[in-house]
Parts: sequence; structure tokens; C-alpha cells
Amino acid sequence: MTASTFDVVITGGRYFDGTGGPSALRHIGIKDGRIAAVSETPLQYQGTPRVIDAYGHWITPGFLDTHTHYDAEMIVAPSLSESVRHGVTTVLVGSCSLSMICSEAEDASDIFTRVETVPREKVLPILQEKKTWSTPRQWVEFVQKQPLGPNLISFLGHSDLRVGTMGLLDSTDRKIKPTEAQMQQMEATLTEAMEAGFLGLSTMCLKWDKIDGDRAWSKSLPSTYARWSELRRLNKILRKYRRVHQGAPNAANPLQIFEYLIETLGWIRKPLKTTLIALIDLKGNKTVRPMAQISSRVVNWLGGAFRWQLLPTPFTVYADGIDVVFFEEFGAGEMALDLRTQVERNSLLQNEDYRRQFRKFYGQKLSPRVWQRDFGDAIILECPDANLVGKNFDEVARARKVHVVDLFLDLVVQFGRQLRWYTTVGNHKREVIRELVQDKHTLITFSDAGAHIRNMAFYNLPLRFLKLVKETIEEGKPIMSMEHAVWRLTGEQADWLGIEAGKIRVGDRADLVVLNPEALNQNLEQVTWGDMENFGLQRLVNRNPGVVKHVLINGKIAVENEAVVPELGKEMGFGQFLPART
Repeated sequence: MTASTFDVVITGGRYFDGTGGPSALRHIGIKDGRIAAVSETPLQYQGTPRVIDAYGHWITPGFLDTHTHYDAEMIVAPSLSESVRHGVTTVLVGSCSLSMICSEAEDASDIFTRVETVPREKVLPILQEKKTWSTPRQWVEFVQKQPLGPNLISFLGHSDLRVGTMGLLDSTDRKIKPTEAQMQQMEATLTEAMEAGFLGLSTMCLKWDKIDGDRAWSKSLPSTYARWSELRRLNKILRKYRRVHQGAPNAANPLQIFEYLIETLGWIRKPLKTTLIALIDLKGNKTVRPMAQISSRVVNWLGGAFRWQLLPTPFTVYADGIDVVFFEEFGAGEMALDLRTQVERNSLLQNEDYRRQFRKFYGQKLSPRVWQRDFGDAIILECPDANLVGKNFDEVARARKVHVVDLFLDLVVQFGRQLRWYTTVGNHKREVIRELVQDKHTLITFSDAGAHIRNMAFYNLPLRFLKLVKETIEEGKPIMSMEHAVWRLTGEQADWLGIEAGKIRVGDRADLVVLNPEALNQNLEQVTWGDMENFGLQRLVNRNPGVVKHVLINGKIAVENEAVVPELGKEMGFGQFLPART
């Protein structure tokens, strides 16, 4: 090739192509947004506008984050730089039944903001000003005009679809079923979404995801009111197009998972690709993990196409007072979160009858739950009373000789959201996580990026997974090769979802990462605060200096020498909408 052949040359890094095949020292040439050369010998790069020295570094495909809630953020901050800075070049929106496509602006806001804990007063004005679309095809046309940072893929959300068809109130009334005309309208809209390139449909059966706003405050999401006869009709369309059903079972009814598993089976029909949230080694319910693993193995052995979503890191959650989603899972916590003002809440929290109920629920250790209901396993992080910082609630309660529930409620009444604490609800055992990530019936995902902005931060999920695998190799007890680990974050997910991404062979789109593997040795679980662009908010983020050196999206440099370039999210030519392959 001539000296001016390439737009970018990357020299001498350990190259992973995203297929799981052997890695090796290679030199990469990029032209017109595509991989133009992968060479064992150095490329001639005189006259090449940009040359990146990758000696001692890894060159991998850009990572896929296939569970985010960037639906509102991408409208006004399309750089999505909190993910891109960690090497993510493709993000999936429309998860958990929550797209922002079919429903009106206020409806789309109200089914999103309380569930994902992004303030309604920020999201609603964005949608009221910007939302000009009401169909899947119109949304795609809008997205294609946006200066995207990463590539974008999407599910159509079932709650969004129901509200857009039935209205917010009817879609959240257990007594009301969609009429035949409404069912046909939903089927037509879902078909349009498939033709427009959506990956599939996302649904929700978890009852403690609640609606915001004044009209249907504290009702469960519209998708939870649907009967399985409705879902079966929509699943027929997904089967026809060989697309994906993403769902979340009702944690209070573990047997409901069998409805999903039956739907994924093929036999006399096409298997339905199904991915569920989530495979977690919960502290509070030790039966969930083994039962989940057994069920996925059996259903796939019987001809299903099933994957659990798996977070490959401790599931640590931060809370402000009583404002954290897992209090929605039991009655007393739900009662408090249903109250909007601090005055109303304080009155309730000081009521002895209420406290009796809270203590009762807290003591029911065998009931279905995500939170382990153990305040002794919850550390106070911030508090106006500095003497409490660093202690768990149980040791403070014992010192004051009160029940730990009363102690917690007293502190919430006294300090409100100024009482900040954290707990790890699952994936707390290193050896168990190492076993889980080897499970071939899983997808390495579930970051929830863009949501729960004060409660968690897993924007660097791919880096945490690479570190986990790298440590086992260095210990001489490898759970998999690094090539296999990179494939799990890239090519595996792209192929399973049916999109063009996740690989960097000659001819592939040049979405790639140059990272320093030695810098993975730092604490990747640490969180800090960062600005949420164009929202005027601070949120929990990850910062890992020295790891991700460069990120290229569509052949354009998005992160250079660890810094997000100013053009990202402002100029066209980086990310694009990636349609599902037909």
C-alpha cells in the first residue's frame, strides 16, 4: 500500500479481533471508517494524519453495553461520554419496557423517571421540547440526524408501546385488556419497529418499578399489567423476524420465569431469543443463582435460545436516606416511597404502627427479595453527625440500645437525604463471580448506564470483567483466555443480538479501543461524582486513569490520550444507528 493509504495507523499493539481467535502483535491501518489492513509487519505511514503508538497495549474491538437507560440523555447529550471514555462504542437503549418512542412526552417521562431515578423535572422538559416523533421509524429518522457519540441500538419498550396504544390510565388498569383493534395496532407498531431495525421488544414483570407524575403515581409499569396472551401475540412477530425478547421476571413470583422459558423454546416453531434480568448471586436469597443456572441449561438443551444478563462485579448500591429502589420490594418501604414530601414521610416514619410493619417485613428473611434486609451490612458513608460515618446501622443501634429498624428510621427523619449509605446486595464472592462469568448461557452486561444516577455506577463494566479474567491468568488459574474474554464483551454479544459490531477484521467498521492492561490493576470498583452533561446534575461515575488510552468510533478518534475529544456529541460521523440484520 502507498504511504497515503490510511487515515489512521495503530502500531504494534496486541490485537484481538473479537472472534475469540488468537491474539498477536499487529499493526492496524484504517481508511474511510473501516479496517483497511491488519499486518504482522509495520505499515508505511508517512503522510498518515494520525499515528497511534500501541506498543505494550491491547487493541480490542469497541465494547458493547447492551443494557443502558440513555433514552433521554442521548437526546440532549448524544456523546454519552461516560461510557465512551471506558471503551464502549455501542450502547443499547429501550431496556426494561422503557423506550421513549410511541407515548406522548409526559407519558414517556412518567414511566421512566421514578423507575430509573432520573429527576422528572429534568427529563420532562427535554421530551416536551425535543420529542417530535411518535413511531419507531420517525425515531430512527431523528436518531440518524443526531451527532451520536457511540453507535446506538434499541429495543421497543412494551410499557411505551402499551401507553402509546391504550393511554396511560387504561394501560395501568388490571381490569382493562386491550381491544382487538388495539392489539392489532400494537402488532403493527412492533412490525414497523422490526422493519426499521429494532433488535426486538423489552418487557417488564417486576411489580416494584413504579410510575412518576400526578396521573398514575406509584402504579406499576404498564408492561406488568399485560396478560401472557398479549405477549404471545407480540412474540410471534419477534420470531418471524428472528429478533430478541428482553424481560424481567417478577421477583415476588419466581415461578413466573417459566412463562419466559416456555416462550423461548422452539420445537415446532422458531426458538425465540430471550434474555432476562438478571443472574445475580444474591446475599439475601441463595436459591436464585443455582435455580437460574439450572433453568437456563435445561431450556437451552431443549432447544431454546436463552441468555441471562450477568453483571461481572459486586452489585454495590448507594442510597440517600430511604430513597433506593429495593425498598419498593416490601410493603412498608413501598408505603414510604409512595409519599412525595419529606413532611408526609416523616409523619409516617415516626408512626409506631408503621414501624411495627417495617420491623415485621425486615424480619421476613425467607420472603422473595433482592435486598438482604440486613442493616448490619449497610455502611454509613455521609451524615451530618460525623461520628456515625464509617459505621453500620446495626452497631449504632446496639450502642444506642434500640432496634436497628427504629435507628434507621430515626436517622432518616433527622437527616433525610443527607444520610448516605451503601450496601452490596450480591456478587460479593470472588470465587462465585469467577464461576458465573464462565456460564455460556449468559451475556456479560447489565450496567444500567444512565440510570440510578445517585445509586450505582458500572460504566466501566467491560474493564472490570477484563481485570477479573486477567487476575486469574496471573494467578495461574485462568478461567478463560483473554481472547475469549474480549469476545464475550464484543463479538459474542453482537452476533447474538444480530448487529454489525464487535469485530475489527479487515473490512469491519473501525470501532476499537487501545488500552493499557497494566493499569487494570487499580481499584475499578471505586466511584466518584461527575457532571451529567446538559442536565445540571452530579451523578456517580467511574474514573480509571491510565487504562483506556484511545477510542475510535467509525474510524474517528473519540478518546485521545485518555481525554474525550470536544467534537464527540457535537459533530456527525462518529456513532450511527445500527439496524438489526434481517
